[in-house]
Amino acid sequence: MTSLNVWDIHGGIHPPECKELSNRTPIQRPPLPARLVVPLVQHLGAPAEPCVTLGERVLKGQKIAEAAGFVSAPVHAPTSGTVSFIGPQPYPHVSGMLSAAIVIDSDGQDEWIELHPQPHYRAVQPDQLLEQIRQAGISGLGGAGFPTAVKLNGPPSREIRALIINGTECEPYITADDRLMREKANELVAGIEILAHLIQPEQVLIGIEDNKPEAIEAVRTAVGDRRFMVKVFPTKYPSGGEKQLIQILTGEEVPSGGLPADIGMLCQNVGTCVAIHDAVLLGKPLISRITTLTGEALARPMNVEALIGTPVADLLAFAGLDAARLNRLIMGGPMMGYTLPSMDVPLIKTTNCLLASTLTELPPPPPALPCIRCGECAEACPASLLPQQLHFFALGQEHEQLKAYNLFDCIECGACAYVCPSSIPLVQYYRAAKGEIRELEQKQQKAEHSKQRFELRQERLRRAEEQKEADRKARAERAAKAKAAQAEASSIPNQDDPVARVQAQKAGLSEQQKKLKIEASMAQVALKKAEKQLAIHATPELEAQVAELRTASASAQKALDEAAGPAEASPAAPPANDEAAKKAKIEAAMLRAQVRKLEKLDARDADQDAELSRLQAQLTEAEKTLATLQDTAPATPAKPANDDAAKKAKIEAAMLRAQVRKLEKLDNRDADQDAELNRLLAQLTEAEKTLATLQDTTPATPANPANDDAAKKAKIEAAMLRAQVRKLEKLETRDVDQEAELSRLRSQLSQAELAPATPRENKPAAKTPDDEALKKAKIELAMKRAELKKAEKAGAEEAQLSKLRDALASAEQALHDAEAQSGKPAPGLVRTDKQPIDEQTRTLKTEVAFARADLRKLERDDNGDPAAIERAQARLSDAERKLQEHT
Repeated sequence: MTSLNVWDIHGGIHPPECKELSNRTPIQRPPLPARLVVPLVQHLGAPAEPCVTLGERVLKGQKIAEAAGFVSAPVHAPTSGTVSFIGPQPYPHVSGMLSAAIVIDSDGQDEWIELHPQPHYRAVQPDQLLEQIRQAGISGLGGAGFPTAVKLNGPPSREIRALIINGTECEPYITADDRLMREKANELVAGIEILAHLIQPEQVLIGIEDNKPEAIEAVRTAVGDRRFMVKVFPTKYPSGGEKQLIQILTGEEVPSGGLPADIGMLCQNVGTCVAIHDAVLLGKPLISRITTLTGEALARPMNVEALIGTPVADLLAFAGLDAARLNRLIMGGPMMGYTLPSMDVPLIKTTNCLLASTLTELPPPPPALPCIRCGECAEACPASLLPQQLHFFALGQEHEQLKAYNLFDCIECGACAYVCPSSIPLVQYYRAAKGEIRELEQKQQKAEHSKQRFELRQERLRRAEEQKEADRKARAERAAKAKAAQAEASSIPNQDDPVARVQAQKAGLSEQQKKLKIEASMAQVALKKAEKQLAIHATPELEAQVAELRTASASAQKALDEAAGPAEASPAAPPANDEAAKKAKIEAAMLRAQVRKLEKLDARDADQDAELSRLQAQLTEAEKTLATLQDTAPATPAKPANDDAAKKAKIEAAMLRAQVRKLEKLDNRDADQDAELNRLLAQLTEAEKTLATLQDTTPATPANPANDDAAKKAKIEAAMLRAQVRKLEKLETRDVDQEAELSRLRSQLSQAELAPATPRENKPAAKTPDDEALKKAKIELAMKRAELKKAEKAGAEEAQLSKLRDALASAEQALHDAEAQSGKPAPGLVRTDKQPIDEQTRTLKTEVAFARADLRKLERDDNGDPAAIERAQARLSDAERKLQEHT
């Protein structure tokens, strides 16, 4: 069915067609290439993702890359062979940049996968048919490369009234669609029928220019009596544009910034229709296309049906390329194509033409001249734009003006640049301006997205803070209610309640009873730990140690029972206002800390001054309340007269000592810091003298239990060893010396952890004046040594260093004299021979450590599996045996 009712478009040009070079011979099939480079980006949208691995053998038509999104398309193997590379490869783009691709080495067999055609497609659901088209990897073959399945799957609200088949092929030199319509007219009509079945349009229009009489006749014959309308219209460039073809065939215009679907139109290229026929009726994916090889640099211009991924160099060699005559190699036509930077690029789905031109055929354009405002470009523009204004706005980067003048309606056909007497490359300016606008819009979208995320995060944090505050208040209220209830319950004790009786007994424990209870608990814990070790490693030493610990535990429990006996008869009631006094002390301390914090600020504002005044008033009130409570409190056993003073002196000396150490650690101190250090050292000396005086005048206190001081020293020693072990364990790479040191420290730590529970019979000797003199001599020596180190670091003069060295020598002599007077033996020098260990020993020790750690972890687990513990014990025994045999 033929119709002559066509419309004209605005503008347009008539460049030399030059189609007779390649449309005289049938479509040829080039030889199978030895290597195919299949890019993952051959369409608009997201790149495909590989689904094959390196070295895998693939068959012809097998999917090798999956679609990575809704607007994407899969990629298939053009022939059978082996995947030899997956990664960046040359890509047909004007930038010359590489792109991800899959390289297949052909095996020459061209073996197909099993195909699944759908000859009865009318009985298939439309969604299933669309999915088959999508899985075939079909994208628009007219040049844009938009995935066909996405284009067909429009929203239900957009009803398609007309299906338009584009057989225009208006660009000079290109004849691929012409030869396809001549030789594959039946396949073309079958593909159109599939499209019509899918979208159910009111009419189907096939548009062909009148410079293709053979193609027109072939299509008319294939259409026959079908209700497809073949429309022939005069040749004009660029009538093959989507919007221009719709206007020519229907007289309707696509609105600015809109799509053909907005007015109920859908366009498809004739090559895409044939690909749909192959995918549905034959089950074949899109792995080849018809491409025009033309130009005066070729001896045999022709059209070929080439496999996707075929190197361009192979195709040009097949067409008889004369490299000496080649000037420019263009992918596409002379109007909208682009120059390829290399012949190593592969053929892709949108490659409709390879133009090998000579210098005389397509000479370089002359240098651009200033615009003369002739208006020829406006008359030639098929989109009815004002190219000269767009040019000026692009030069000035006036993006808002460019959008106001509908820059994005430009189809980049090149008609304006073709007619420009000043030879201005207008299209290149428009492309650059579009890229700048898109980039700015993307940045703006990212900024807006970041702003929204920030605001949402701030709102989330605010809600979380409010929830925390509400939870805190709820906890405080619950605690206050519980405390009030407890106080009310304790004010009326129930003699029949055993819990109340035990609590009353706990409240009446004396200091001596508390210490005895702690000692009994520590002895019991040490006994249980030793019994566990004995169960794992039964040795005579451990058995003896367990026996001693049992005796010590029994003695401690007996002492506790004897001390608790008379206390149970008449438990001492705590003072009535003891809790109130404690609360008042705590409140006063907290207020005092807040006052000090505000007083330390160099520059306070009005709010901070007001807050300071309020806190000072509250502190005064709290101190008065505390004094009142202390006055009304019952008399307690008097402490030694200077006991509190000694405690304060100790605390003050410790704080000064910490400040001195902090300043001494600084590598580079200024004058102010040195002055501060000297002041602190003087204060520290004075504080230590005051402390010594107070300790000398302090009356004797009741002796601690026999092993109290020893247990404290053992705890401190274990803590120090534990810290050293952790420090070494944190090192990522340890040398031989560090490994030996770590093993030694672990051994000492194991012994120290067992030591606190072992009672010692010898009581610590009381301190004497000679001990105090020895302590002062040690402090003086440490201070002199620090002063000398500081002077050496600061680069002091030799005279000053000599004085400091003499002072250090005098301090050392004073220490020796004090040690002699104290009667204590001089500390012996212990040298540790850290022999290097071999790699096998290190491996065995590491295995022992891991086995011991795993066993301890299982033993700490209350629900541990006995079988797992036995296996861990066996593993540890085996590791220790191997280490002992090796060493």
